[in-house]
Amino acid sequence: MMDLAIIGGTGLTTLKDLEITRRQVVHTPFGEPSCPLTYGQLCGKEVVFLPRHGSGHTIPPHKINYRANLWALKKIGITRVVAVAAVGSISAKLAVSELALPDQIIDYTWGRGHSFFEEDLREVVHVDFTYPYCSKLRNLLLKAAAAAGLSMADWVTYGATQGPRLETAAEIDRLERDGCHVVGMTGMPEAVLARELELSYAAIAVVANQAAGRGESLIEMASIEQNLNRGVEKVRRLLEQLIPLV
Repeated sequence: MMDLAIIGGTGLTTLKDLEITRRQVVHTPFGEPSCPLTYGQLCGKEVVFLPRHGSGHTIPPHKINYRANLWALKKIGITRVVAVAAVGSISAKLAVSELALPDQIIDYTWGRGHSFFEEDLREVVHVDFTYPYCSKLRNLLLKAAAAAGLSMADWVTYGATQGPRLETAAEIDRLERDGCHVVGMTGMPEAVLARELELSYAAIAVVANQAAGRGESLIEMASIEQNLNRGVEKVRRLLEQLIPLV
């Protein structure tokens, strides 16, 4: 039974070793998803893959139609979502190219479609978001990481910023004071929309760079790309171990 979707971020616009069987265009009440959904076989199991920035990585973080993406996955019967995202490291404990498993998130974004519960409501809907990521799916990811021989920090708080620009050093100082360990641009509203749809959702954060003011020099895109290539290869190893568990 097909119930797992993988959302790819920067550095993961295609899924290596996915034996593609078909693609599907899904229309939603919230507009079009980032691209057609890709169905395929991965490690003997059918999964669905969706790159959130589009197949050509052309959609910036603040322009992604998060509602359409999650609604489309729910419509086709997906119940579990593993999201992959590039992040900057705020904590000195997280080196570039390492993987992290966020357990909390702080939202600094604005102007995005943050909820499905806005129009034609019988009553106002509030969802519990105390723990934003699915504990069962996180535990499976930790088991998969151990089986793959990968270390993965599981104590991480993700700070979601607006983008597409990178942050200032002062902004990173603020995020650190707030308790953030990594910073990214796509963690919200993706996580809360998954919760509203009752999807089991967890995120794999790939450390692409040291956040602003944390490294010895300015952030260079060429360096980010190199770090992501190494990190995404770890993600692929992790997914190979995860698929048989779900």
